[in-house]
Amino acid sequence: MRAVILAILLTAGIGSGLWYWNTSRSANGKDSGHDGSEARPTSALVERGNVNAALGVAGEIGPAEQVSVRPEVNGKIIELPVDVGDHITKGGLLFALDGRDLDIEVESRQKQIESARLQLDKARIAMDQAKRDHERDKLLFDEKLLSEQAFEASRERHQSTIKDHDLARNSIERSEKELDLSKEKLLKARIMAPFDCTVLTRPVSIGQAVSGSGGFNSGTEVLTIADLSSMVINAHVNQADVTRMKHKMEVQIEVDAVPGLKIAGEVERIAPQATVKNMIKGYATRISLKKPDPRIQPGMTASISIPVASADNTLTVPLAAVFTEQGERYVYVKKDNATEKRPVVIGISDFFKAEIKSGLSEGETVSLEPPGGSASRVPGGGPVMAQNPARPSGSNASPAALGAKPAPGTPAAPSGSTPPATAGARPATTARPGS
Repeated sequence: MRAVILAILLTAGIGSGLWYWNTSRSANGKDSGHDGSEARPTSALVERGNVNAALGVAGEIGPAEQVSVRPEVNGKIIELPVDVGDHITKGGLLFALDGRDLDIEVESRQKQIESARLQLDKARIAMDQAKRDHERDKLLFDEKLLSEQAFEASRERHQSTIKDHDLARNSIERSEKELDLSKEKLLKARIMAPFDCTVLTRPVSIGQAVSGSGGFNSGTEVLTIADLSSMVINAHVNQADVTRMKHKMEVQIEVDAVPGLKIAGEVERIAPQATVKNMIKGYATRISLKKPDPRIQPGMTASISIPVASADNTLTVPLAAVFTEQGERYVYVKKDNATEKRPVVIGISDFFKAEIKSGLSEGETVSLEPPGGSASRVPGGGPVMAQNPARPSGSNASPAALGAKPAPGTPAAPSGSTPPATAGARPATTARPGS
């Protein structure tokens, strides 16, 4: 009997809970809409505005000048006054090697020169004496007072002393060049900053032995320095978009690590040869920052907005209001309680607005969905995009480059930028509106 009573009470409790939950859900639905979400607009006015179509490219920021500092001679580091992040002015000491061995070498070369000069003096004295003897013997030979054999011996001694003198002089020249070389090595033991720079890396410490760059392994890297006052962005631009860029073109740059920061840039160089990166064929592009912000550091990711086309003070409608059927663009114009399907000619467009060249007047109202509502919409209220044809194997061209056409009754894709890819495909670069 007690079990029956408990079962009845439990059933009553569950029923009361379900009734309260349904009541609360109905009340919430009435406040915020049928599905509990805010109602989205279904129409918009034709108004004047600016349309800026831009191509979005991502790249990595780096210094324009970066140098791996390696000594030219072997040695042990005895001075290393800099560390990572230090700013060094041009001509400042970066590090110094132990130059005691080089000092000894310089002294040895100097001694060799002194010895060679003594040899030269000795050879000159011998040469002068041999010359006088030869001239005297020639007079005696002409007077028939000296045999021909003795005269020839005198001449050979004179010629031998001349050669000894020349060898001594050459020895001095060689020793002087070796001394200059040793002095140059001694100077290379102290490495100075070639320009105003900042230390990026310092993988060695004081006391470590390093090898010169003339060795088989190109030497030991002691420091990496860069000029952070001049920064560039290295980007990989899709082959379908690179034709829209040109040398000296101005672009807008946003740095992901510094929200709200916008910097002007300029296209400095576009590689003439395509490369494949992340399975995407494109062109390496270098963009210089006109006025780098001190907060920007090498390695940060930047978003580059490359202007493609623009129209100022022109008639515009939301892009979602423009539809395509059999290659023709049209909109639905609301008049009183009726809806008129009207063909239009559009100009450039971004991912938000489209320029209307003809077919509409300022102040008219257009529908953001065709009659029938959600039949031509994807879930979430976004416009239905055109299906892309199958791409050839190994191709990464954009749908526009392959001649893709929107499906009937769908909103128009923006002109002047790469059309959105179909579900499951990821474009190499994404277009976004210019600021």
